[in-house]
Amino acid sequence: MSEAAVTPLHRRAREATAAELAGIPWLEVLEASERERVAGEIRVADAAPGELLCRIGRPPTYWFGVVDGLLKMNNDSSHGTPITFTGLPPGAWFGEGTLLKREPYRYNVQALRRSVVAGLPIESFHRLLDNSIPFNRFVMRQLNERLGQFIAAREIDRLNDPDARVARSLASLFHPLLYPGVGSMLRITQQELGMLVGLSRQRVNQALHTLQDRGLIRIEYGGVRVLDLPGLQREVFSA
Repeated sequence: MSEAAVTPLHRRAREATAAELAGIPWLEVLEASERERVAGEIRVADAAPGELLCRIGRPPTYWFGVVDGLLKMNNDSSHGTPITFTGLPPGAWFGEGTLLKREPYRYNVQALRRSVVAGLPIESFHRLLDNSIPFNRFVMRQLNERLGQFIAAREIDRLNDPDARVARSLASLFHPLLYPGVGSMLRITQQELGMLVGLSRQRVNQALHTLQDRGLIRIEYGGVRVLDLPGLQREVFSA
């Protein structure tokens, strides 16, 4: 049994490196003194595949972000059909609504592969809300973009077209504001994408080749490169 399987994530946490801090998008909006203080409060840890960062019913203690790897946000499959709300690639920070309300999690967040995650303590999160207007603007933008993402996801989930479902998942994973760490190339396997979309690896492969034939993406070793993000987004709603 691995150490990750027996040691809670927060007990494996360490200070963030300079390179890891440089990849956190909201740090740059803070004033220098506050940025230095917060940098010392952020903790980073390695999450094992399948490990839960957030569990339904548990109180929030950190605002989480993805430094490297891939997570998924989903429901409790023991009480009905499993639903994946979104994938969380590098650059993603999530759960601010739960922290704002200080309510228990209504979703699980799980690592799909070995991932590096960062956490800002909940009290530090609220201190920034109380004292930093730029940070408030960042969080408001996050909430607005996430709401739009979930509305789009709900609309697409009503469709029975597997190609549209794969296109939707890819378009959401390349969201430039929510996931600035992705860029134009996403490191993801077809099996991982299938886990996010709820399709077999073979059906995902077929959908990816359809999107590639339309000039929207290029399948590369170890991932997918988006060539035309607006076109991919239009593909989602033309299905």
